[in-house]
Amino acid sequence: MLETDTIELTIVMPCLNEAETLATCIRKATGYLESSGVSGEIVIADNGSTDGSQEIARELGARVVDVPEKGYGAALLGGINAARGTYVIMGDADDSYDFSDLDAFLERLRAGDELVMGNRFRGGIEPGAMPPLHKYLGNPVLSAIGRIFFRSPIKDFHCGLRGFNRQSILDLKLQTTGMEFASEMVVKASLGGSRVSEVPTTLKKDGRSRPPHLRSWRDGWRHLRFLLIFSPRWLFLVPGTVAFLIGILGTFFLSLGPLVIGDIGFDISSQVYLAALSVVGYQAVLFAILTKIYAQHEGFRIPRSRNFDRLERRISLESAAIVGVIIFVLGLIVAIVQFSFWAGSGYGALDADATLRIAIPASLLMILGAQTIMAGMFLGVLSVVLKRR
Repeated sequence: MLETDTIELTIVMPCLNEAETLATCIRKATGYLESSGVSGEIVIADNGSTDGSQEIARELGARVVDVPEKGYGAALLGGINAARGTYVIMGDADDSYDFSDLDAFLERLRAGDELVMGNRFRGGIEPGAMPPLHKYLGNPVLSAIGRIFFRSPIKDFHCGLRGFNRQSILDLKLQTTGMEFASEMVVKASLGGSRVSEVPTTLKKDGRSRPPHLRSWRDGWRHLRFLLIFSPRWLFLVPGTVAFLIGILGTFFLSLGPLVIGDIGFDISSQVYLAALSVVGYQAVLFAILTKIYAQHEGFRIPRSRNFDRLERRISLESAAIVGVIIFVLGLIVAIVQFSFWAGSGYGALDADATLRIAIPASLLMILGAQTIMAGMFLGVLSVVLKRR
């Protein structure tokens, strides 16, 4: 096909030493284009193969795009950028997906959907095609997290066979270069308001004799880590705020004396644990705020709010340091006053309960003040790095 020809569909396959199965995949994709009459091309995004995969692709009429940056996402981004079609259907070159039957994807794309995901659980998974760990834990859990946090309709977040409007995906400015690229595409499309849908697809055992590139725990964590970056509000901010309020209110309330509710009594030990809860909650709140600021500056499309925008404009190294010093000094003043009373009594024995009731909230204030100062310092460092970029 000439470069001047109008191309409707580009079939992109990431490739890293797939000589065993690449020819089969290209032949199936070529057969689909010929039988369907679709004007299309096949692009092999090669990630540095050393087994002759490039030569196999060229001999079968595919266009090879060399992508030097390593990684599944990097290879796909290279292939998508080089594609000439209005639509792109991507799929692994290990013969686990059927490139000879892509009508369902193209039908939805022509209808205006911007991202069409395959769903292997609806279409059928051949015995041995997916490890039990992935089938019953990894994919269901990560997909459920994606649906809950991002209100996405997709039930199979990690299906490797998917189609999309090329320009719509380029507009998302995808960043990741590893396996988490699969999650990033779905998350950003959902958050950006793109028309997203699913079609059933099948998964069969791949035709390779070597182990797959995927590493279950490593790549699973990379997917989860990416989802966490995009969901600081529900995962850290809300739970952290609740924990902080319960902890700090309980800590200061118990400084007035023990509390009995029904048959349950709360005293010094409860105050210690409540103080710890407030520290953990406060750290979660700081983490959520800093994560969201970082993610937005990095170009990740996270929903913004007016309240957060106002908060971000007011947060700086200086403002955080001032607030942190004030909180720390309040705790320090209480500690100094308590020390003065002890010195006035000749450094004698103290009532343990009475002393701890005051020492615990004073220590808590100093800890929270120090956390605030260090969070401000980290924000200052982060701002310098982002400006340099």
